[in-house]
Amino acid sequence: AGLPMPRVYVSPQAAPNAFATGRNPRNAAVCATEGLLQLLDRREVAAVMGHELAHVKHRDILIQTVAATIGAAFTGLGYLAMFGGGSSADDEDNGHPLAGLAMLILGPIAAGLIQAAISRSREYNADLEGAAIAGGDRLALATALEKIHAYAHEIPMAVNPAYNSLFIAEPRNVMSRLANLASTHPPMEARIQNLIGRPSTGQFGGGHRAWAA
Repeated sequence: AGLPMPRVYVSPQAAPNAFATGRNPRNAAVCATEGLLQLLDRREVAAVMGHELAHVKHRDILIQTVAATIGAAFTGLGYLAMFGGGSSADDEDNGHPLAGLAMLILGPIAAGLIQAAISRSREYNADLEGAAIAGGDRLALATALEKIHAYAHEIPMAVNPAYNSLFIAEPRNVMSRLANLASTHPPMEARIQNLIGRPSTGQFGGGHRAWAA
């Protein structure tokens, strides 16, 4: 990939997934879960690592961090609005509970939508660049994504939803079930079509049989 060697980690999580982090290529790290290493073959693991290195190369992690920070700022402003920003406790008008509550609820949602829009557009690019890094093997990344999608929705992953955008596939959590609008990743079918150039055949969950031809 023409990048410095990143630090490499393995997470004990059973859910198959992978992510990258670091503000620039010289401070990057990539991580795969034990579930992913057990589920995928060598070609598929290489393609997944190519996807993560593409994020590092494009500095996508830095962009996602900025978007997440916006959400944290909105939350902080909400607390200030609710509790009066540290003004005198004797002044009952200092706090604005309703405005603060609205900020706490709507602020992170708005920031999350911005983050999701940024992440979705960049996932397509990372898929194509990642397949190129792995020797142009788009089929390996397509089958890897299909397997990860099928198994990740069966196995919950203990991760803060704020970090969903960092993973190659969105981890299963309550927030993603409540609002698909806030999903940080494009539909898996669209990602595979983007790689293969034709729509998926058959339903997810059948491993890589749909792409064997």
